[in-house]
Parts: sequence; structure tokens; C-alpha cells
Amino acid sequence: MSNYLKPERVLLKLHREFTEKWVQDRIAEDPAILGLGDLVLRDRERIQPRAGRLDLLLQDTETKRRYEVELQLGATDEAHIIRTIEYWDIERQRYPQYDHCAVLVAEDITSRFLNVVSLFNGTVPLIAIQMQAYKVGEHLTLVFTTVMDERSRGLVDEDEDAEAAPTDRAYWEQSKGTKETVAMADHALEIVRDFDPTLELKYNKFYIGLARNGQPFNFVTFRPKKVHMVLELKLKKSEEIDAIIDEAGLDTLEYNKGWSQYRLRLGKGDIKKHADALRELMKLAFEYRAG
Repeated sequence: MSNYLKPERVLLKLHREFTEKWVQDRIAEDPAILGLGDLVLRDRERIQPRAGRLDLLLQDTETKRRYEVELQLGATDEAHIIRTIEYWDIERQRYPQYDHCAVLVAEDITSRFLNVVSLFNGTVPLIAIQMQAYKVGEHLTLVFTTVMDERSRGLVDEDEDAEAAPTDRAYWEQSKGTKETVAMADHALEIVRDFDPTLELKYNKFYIGLARNGQPFNFVTFRPKKVHMVLELKLKKSEEIDAIIDEAGLDTLEYNKGWSQYRLRLGKGDIKKHADALRELMKLAFEYRAG
């Protein structure tokens, strides 16, 4: 059995060798250490018009989403918050074709900071990550912990947005999909009724949702098209769910981070063919929504 070695906390702000540039180098070498997914470096020390330099610009390899990352050794302060939001705003205006998210990385994220930035979260997509350095023997390691994630927006049906304007089955069969693709929502409903027999389909203008006792209960939504149906599952992205989807051989679309949704494209016969995997996925979404 190997011997236990207690790590020693190192405050980088007070360290001469391990500077902010050193941390920036480590993240640039391996952006995945932030825990935000499979990211690649797009730019560093990016000049912002009349606003200084953005520490790191990262991009998701799959969704193409961009992350404007600002680093700070020591505790967060007001100037750093303003600068992070300002850089995010500049980048999203310069490159509106991308989805953008502001990221603050600091050694000490105080409760006061969290109280302040929570006022922006939901309007400004903002993630706060606390970075801690530890010395283990002769080595130094960095640990990144997300202390405030981007606030997920609720489904429009739950917010009574105009997008959720009610319609009927005929609208979907004639205007958006076909009788065959709308019937796929019926087949999916049969599966979810194993979890709750009171569930019903609820026809809205931009999607078909679920209702329980007349109220929206959208852990799964459906978007019938002319030749297929898109099934959306409200779930946080995880390796466990990715494995279920991959093993079943399901046709996946881009994961929607803003809405925390897996999106599957289902063709004729796919619901029956992949019934076991779909039942497992929808059960996980049901439990996530209920609990």
C-alpha cells in the first residue's frame, strides 16, 4: 500500500515563480482542466478595443461555443467582474455567429462576489471557477472547481412565453410534421407513462411537450419534422448518458447547453428499435425533472 502524502495549499498570488502567466500557460496547454468540456485554445492575451486584453479565448470542439476566460490570482474584486463581462460583451458583438459564455477563474471567490454576480446570471451567461494550487511532494497541481454554473433557462412552456402558445395536433400533422412523425410522439408517450400514467401530450407552437394534471411537465419534448422527429431530453451532460446513447447507436444532434438538453433524431421505427435505451434515458430525465 502506498504511503499517504498530505497536499500543502499554495497561494499563487504570494508566489514569485508560479505567476498568473504560469497558470495561463497551463490552461492553454490543456483547456480541459477547467472542467468545461472538450475545449481548444483560440487565442490568448487577445486585444480588446479600448479595454485591455482577454486572458484566454477557448472554444468547444463540438458546439463551437466560445468561452471568454479571465484569470485572477487572489480574491475576486469588482474591477475583475466588470472586465470579464465587458470582454464577453465585446466578443459576442464582434462574432455574433457564436454562442458566448463569460468565465471567471480566481483563487478566492468570496460570498460577496457570488451575491453580486448572481444578479447578472441568467442575463449574462457567467461561470465562476475557483482555482486552488496544492504542493504534493515536489510537484504542484491545480484544482479547478465550478462554484457558480451558468443558470439554465427554464423551458418556455414553464415561463408562459409566447413561443409556448398552445395549438393542436392538426397544426403539427399539417404544418410542421406528418401524421407518421407526430405518431412517434404517441409512441414515446406510451414509454413515459410507465413512470407517470397521468402524463399527456401538450401541443405548443414550437414543440410538443408533456403535461401532468393540466400543468407543463417537460422533462422530454418532441419536434416532429417531415421525415423524422427530434426528441429532446432535459439532462445535464455526463459521460454516463453519453455512453447510453453511443452504445445504442442513436443519432444525436448538438447538445444544447443553454437549455441543458440532449437532442436525438429519430426516424421511422427508431423508437421501437431503441426502446430500451430510450426508456432508460427518459427515466433519467423524469427523475432529474421530478427531483
